[in-house]
Amino acid sequence: MVVSILYDTVDAIRTNDIDVEVFGLGYVGFPLAVRLASAGMNVTGIDVNSERLSRLKSGVLLDTEKNMEEAFFMSKKKGALQLSTTPKKSHTAKVGFVCVPTPIPTGSEPSDIHVNAAVNKFLETASRGDILIIESSIEMGTTDRIRDKIRQAGYLPGEDFGLAFCPERVDPQNARWTLENIPRIIYCSDDATYQIAGSIYTKVNGSNLLRVSSAKTAEVAKSFENAFRLVNISLVNELAVLCDRLGISVREVINAAASKPFGFMPFYPGAGAGGHCIPKDPIFLSEALKKAGSRFMTIENALQINGQMPRYVASSIDTLLQDMGPLPKSVLVCGMSYKPDTEDMRDSPGFKIAGEFASMKYRVGAYDPFLKAELFPKYLKENNMQEKRFDVIKDFGAGNFSCLCVVQHHSKVAPLLQDVYVRGMFPVIYDCQNRIRRRTETSTVLRSLGS
Repeated sequence: MVVSILYDTVDAIRTNDIDVEVFGLGYVGFPLAVRLASAGMNVTGIDVNSERLSRLKSGVLLDTEKNMEEAFFMSKKKGALQLSTTPKKSHTAKVGFVCVPTPIPTGSEPSDIHVNAAVNKFLETASRGDILIIESSIEMGTTDRIRDKIRQAGYLPGEDFGLAFCPERVDPQNARWTLENIPRIIYCSDDATYQIAGSIYTKVNGSNLLRVSSAKTAEVAKSFENAFRLVNISLVNELAVLCDRLGISVREVINAAASKPFGFMPFYPGAGAGGHCIPKDPIFLSEALKKAGSRFMTIENALQINGQMPRYVASSIDTLLQDMGPLPKSVLVCGMSYKPDTEDMRDSPGFKIAGEFASMKYRVGAYDPFLKAELFPKYLKENNMQEKRFDVIKDFGAGNFSCLCVVQHHSKVAPLLQDVYVRGMFPVIYDCQNRIRRRTETSTVLRSLGS
């Protein structure tokens, strides 16, 4: 009798007679909410960030959200997408998606602080037959603790309340792999919940789901995906340092190695991995092994290497400027977001490099087309750099800097960078990603990481 409750939800979802609540309207939750609302589901997007909620209610989208602009406005107009700070009681079954951020765990702030808050909010208005799907990246064991919360709220997970973990695989601004075609892994508490999740994800990615046997399997797999990237990025960045010492091109080395048709995947150097996933998710694996009485040395070493890259870049530029004159201690850091073509400044190598120069008593400027001067204090706080001081520069012609340090190559800036290089607007350009095409008719000295 109890089991049939979730199968009633299976029947309800086939006719869209169900309410969906998406907790967190950032880079994961916003496109999910819009996608489900566009597919005819009744969706409420929930966010505790009043600034974000006000912006969305006013119809103001970030550049990286504008690819969903038409679907967003149409869903709001039809009433399929509501925006709120809190969930509400429903007359029918509800499915809740938790898409909130998970910070790097510290002594004062656990990684699941926002996940727990969202789960608690959902449970306040939940009923038997509801489903909770976690998409946030989480530490090992978090899903089991959420299962305990559901029990404490008076429900039976897998019988009258469904629980699933389907970790996000969003890659912002990736034109090839999008929400619609990225396959997903999923853990479900029971078969009925899997059927419900499958019906919903049909509207997201064609229900291209790989079901795994346990929550911990899914949790470890998600963290391992990004640990793989972290380790290989750190490996190639150490290779770039070696190539600097040997006076050879790291790209030539990598491209030569990539001619091997098996057993090799090329990664290319940069100033360090930042953002919300690569530096954070592997820590979940490392912490899990610490709790088991051992150490994940590969991940620990990779994190250390990744953390050292901004200092290496700044030190290399400082040495270069001294060898050339010395030139005045001034640098303009270009590309402050953690990756190209996104507004996301979290854990950004650009900010770390600028901070290193500020510590070395440089006059430092920061340039990025996505960098909003009025939000600069917020960006500094997100990158734990409130004490650092550097200026937001609106164009390359301002400030008279000795060096332009290019950390990220945004699409809209690429032609401008090439022009700045050819016109010799800076004595030195240091290209962390080695993308500026070398020319002979310029007075600018061009250096690259690993060149």
